[in-house]
Formats: sequence, structure tokens, C-alpha cells
Amino acid sequence: MEGLVYIALFAPFASSLFAALFGMTERKIFVGIVASTLLATSFIASAMLAFYVYGTGNAIHVTMMDWISAGDLHIPFGFIVDQVSVTMMVVVTLVSTIVHIYSIGYMDHDKSFNRFFSYLSAFVFSMMILVMSDNFAGLFIGWEGVGVCSWLLIGFWYHKPDVSREENPSISPSWAANEAFIMNRIADLGMLIGLFILYWNIGSLQYDKVFAAVPFLDGTVLNAAALALFIGAMGKSAQFPLHTWLTDAMEGPTPVSALIHAATMVTAGVFLVIRANPLFSLTPEVSYFIAALGTFVAFFAASMALVNRDLKRIIAFSTLSQLGYMFAAAGLGAYWIALFHLAAHAFFKALLFLGAGNVMHAMHDELDIFKMGGLKKVMKWTYLYMGIASLALAGIPFFAGFFSKDAIIETAWNEGTIVLWAILVITAGMTAFYSFRQVFLTFEGDERYKKYGIHPHEMYGYVLVAMSPLAILAMVAGFGMKSFEHFVTKLLPDYHMSEHTHHIAWFLGLVVLAFAVSGILLAYKKYYHGLKRDEQLENSWYYRLLANQYYIPVLYDEFIAKPYAMISNAMWTKVDMKIVDATVDGIAKFLYKTGDTSRKMQTGNLSNYLNWMAVGAVLLLVVAAISAAAIG
Repeated sequence: MEGLVYIALFAPFASSLFAALFGMTERKIFVGIVASTLLATSFIASAMLAFYVYGTGNAIHVTMMDWISAGDLHIPFGFIVDQVSVTMMVVVTLVSTIVHIYSIGYMDHDKSFNRFFSYLSAFVFSMMILVMSDNFAGLFIGWEGVGVCSWLLIGFWYHKPDVSREENPSISPSWAANEAFIMNRIADLGMLIGLFILYWNIGSLQYDKVFAAVPFLDGTVLNAAALALFIGAMGKSAQFPLHTWLTDAMEGPTPVSALIHAATMVTAGVFLVIRANPLFSLTPEVSYFIAALGTFVAFFAASMALVNRDLKRIIAFSTLSQLGYMFAAAGLGAYWIALFHLAAHAFFKALLFLGAGNVMHAMHDELDIFKMGGLKKVMKWTYLYMGIASLALAGIPFFAGFFSKDAIIETAWNEGTIVLWAILVITAGMTAFYSFRQVFLTFEGDERYKKYGIHPHEMYGYVLVAMSPLAILAMVAGFGMKSFEHFVTKLLPDYHMSEHTHHIAWFLGLVVLAFAVSGILLAYKKYYHGLKRDEQLENSWYYRLLANQYYIPVLYDEFIAKPYAMISNAMWTKVDMKIVDATVDGIAKFLYKTGDTSRKMQTGNLSNYLNWMAVGAVLLLVVAAISAAAIG
């Protein structure tokens, strides 16, 4: 089993190194094939480990070496494969394998084809370290690794010109990459503080030692550590107010969006809360805050998706909303339900993003759904895939999202948080509406793209075949929910609904289903037969509020980014140039002039040297006399 652990972990690393060997050369198709094969190898190893853990119930511990040993701090370079980590391993490697194969077709004409695969595989390697590590320090290394790789991949097309938000809401990839990187560094400071608190009070960062010790810590310490760790999770999973980077990250290649911003990195914050459940279970105030914030973000993001016109950004807002659902479940103590929704969401959301990539490829990089329509005539398979994914996202029986989302909403009712339950139910209706709004505007109705001279076509056949496992899982994954519960609750708390909830579970399900179906029917009525612009609606204050993301990006620019840039410029021109540079330059000029002046002493004449020696001797005697007098 230890060998399988190493294969699962290091196959993506080998893939990244192999692709890097050809990073500066022209496109080579075998780079993509080898990279995809190595990722498939990692998936097979992860699946075999999952069967072993499922069959035996035993966790696998592997320690490669002593990593940090300083004083009382001992951190091994170790990994654990248990019910939680192996679930993430299978999800990450499966989606990564499909995305790698997809990228062979999608990045077909990109001159940096080889470099892209090196970055993509490096990201998967970092994500595997994050989920497999047996200690918080190793988790943090993977945490920062995926951050760096995300920066590289979001800004992959760095050659695109940089523009301001005022000139173009589709900002440049470089700007988006920097925004994501900086926002995550802000949040990571909170996570580091949380790790410092745990180490200071426990003396270890090993999961088993930390979780065994937390019940004996003071409540204030527990709350501080839990809140600090969650701040780190907020950044990685793009929770309000650190959420704007996720939609802006759509400037990167679409396979990046499918892998990073649907199935892997953005779920790392949820994974952290699930993994550290012994800590969060002891901090009910922090946990309720997590649930409340997650519920707010679910509604908040869904509201912005209602009016957005960018195909990828709509799906990004949807991801943000579904992350809110996951945090709501975790905050209410239903950790295994949060993990199941994480896995199910990864399948249908990755499928949605890849379908959007097909549309983008066919439409020559056009993403405005108002300029599409009627694409089902030439993109039947993509239409089918995105339809399946949208049904799962909307929570329609018996697709994957139906089981997990309903369980989260039922959990909110079960815990007596009726306000949270009501908000999540309304959000379910909004989710169904915007999901099918984009499907109908993209694939149904009149062919609006013709007026722009676009001639769409379906994606390559092998790419569509590669996407099919995601479509199948989006349909059938929910039926494994009971088995999944039995599997992971050997490690996670076995959260059960109360008897009272069970008696009205059918009613709660019908309420959610009614909202979802109503959302689909409303989208059908408004958009199935084509785009009908409502200028009065589009000019209303609430429509503009949603279309401009509640003006939060503008507020960040006006009250944070621009003042910071102004202060930085002032510090450079006033302090750095006029004080620091002036002082350093002044010292240099003084030394230069002193040297230039004293150089005249070097005449080469012995008599002059003797005279200077005499002057020096007299000065020494004077200094010695003054010193003696002072001492006396």
C-alpha cells in the first residue's frame, strides 16, 4: 500500500517535470499524452487505496523522512490516507485526468502548450500534498503550492493587455492572477496565526496530537484558533468579503477554471474545516458563524448570477454559491454531508466548465450568452452535457445535486436555524433559474451568433468522450450517498437527522423541489424561445446593482486599491527617493569626495610621506593626552 501512496502523490510531480523539459519548445502532442497518462496512473492508485480503506476501515500512514526538527518542534514529511483524504484524492485525480485529456484539444493551437501542462500537473501535485499530509505544516505547504500554481495558471495568457475595470469589466489575466494571489495571502496570514496558536498551546502540528489535545484547551484559545483557521479557508474558498478574485479568475484558460475553480483548490477551505472538525465541533459560536456566512454567500453569489451575461462568470458565481452550501453544512456539524456535496459538486461543476469551454472554443472566445442562441443544432453533445450538469446543479431528482443539496437544506431545518433554511431554499430556486437561463440562451432560440459572423462547431470527439465520466457521475453519484455515509462516518461525526425531521422530510423535499422547478419554468418562459430584452428591467437600480456585483469591486478599487497605490507612490517619491535615496547617495558622495581629496596625499615622494607621518604622530599624542586628562 505504501507504494501506491507514493505513486498517487508523485505521478503528477513526474508529469510536471516531464512537461517542463519541453516548456520552451514548440507544441508537442506527446507531452499532453504522457501528462494525461501519469495523471490517470495517480487516479488508479488513489482508487485502489480507496477500495483498501473502504474494505478494511484502516488508515495508511507513511512517513518519508524527518522534515523539521528544531528544539521541541518535530514535523515529519508524512502522509495519511484515511476516509477523508482518500475521498479528496479520488475526486482530485479523476477530475484532473479528465481536464488533462480535455486540455490536449482545448489548448491545441496555443504556443505554450507544453508549459501549460507543466503548470497544471504541478498544481495537482500541490493539491495532493494538501489533502494527504498528516500535519498542518504539510497542509500549509500544499496550500501555498496550489496558490502559486493558481497564480501561474490564471495569468497564463499574461501577454494580453492590461485594462482597468472602467474600460473593460473583463480585466487582464495578469491583473486577475495578482488579485487572487494577494487576496489569498491576506487570508493565509490568518491561517498562520491559527497554526501558531495551536503549536504554542499544544506543542505539535500533527493532526492526531492536535485533535487529542483540543478538548483540554481553554475556550478562548479554541475560538481564536478556529476563527483564524477559518479566515484562511475564507480566502481559499472565496468567501465574502474575499470573494471577488474567483470570478475574475475566469480570465485564465477554461480547463483551469474546471480544475481549480470547481473541483479542487476552491474546496480546500471546506476540506480544512472538515479535516479540523474536532476543533470546530468544540467552538459552536465559530461554527454558527461559518454556517451563517456560508448561507449568506450562497444567496449573495446566486443573486449576481441571475443577471450576468458572461458564460464562465455565471458558472463561477454558481461555484461560489455552492461553496456557501458546503460551509453551511460543515458549520452546522454535518461534516460528511459537506464532504459528499463537495465531491458531487466537483463532477457536475467541472462538466459545466468544460462544456463552457466547448462553447467558447466554438464561438471563437466569445462568452456573452446574449450573442449566442441555437447552438444545440451544431453542438448536440455539449448541449446534452451542460443540460445534465444543470439538472444536477438545480437539484432535480435524481441527479447528484438533488441528494446532497437536499440533505444540507434539511440539516438547516433540523438544527432549528429556520432563517438559514429559508434562505437556502430560496437560493435553490435562484440556482435553477440562472442555470437554465444560461442553457436556454446559449443553446435554444434564434441563432444570434450569425450576425457576428461566427461559425460554431462541436469539440473534438475524444474530448467529448473524456467528458462522459463526469456526465455519468453527475447522474448517478447521488445514489451512493448511503454507502458514502457509512464509509466516512468511521472518521467523521455520524450526523443523523432527528426523528421529527424524518417525518416531514418528504414535505421539506417537496418545498425545495417546488422552488427548483419554478426556477426552471420561469427561465423556460423568458428565454427558451430566444432573447427578449427588457430595457426597463435592465435600467432598474436593482438590476444594475446585481450586474455590478453590488459595486463591491468598485468599492475595493476606490477605497483600498487606489488609496494603497497613492500611498505607495507617495512613499516612493517622498520617502524612498528624497530621504532614503538622498541619504544613501549623500554618504556615497561624501566618501567619494573624501577619497578624491585624500588621493592627493599619494604623491610618491618620500619627504611628503614623512611629513604626513609626523602630522599623524602629533595627532595621536594629542588624542592620548586628552584621554589621559579625562581619565585622571
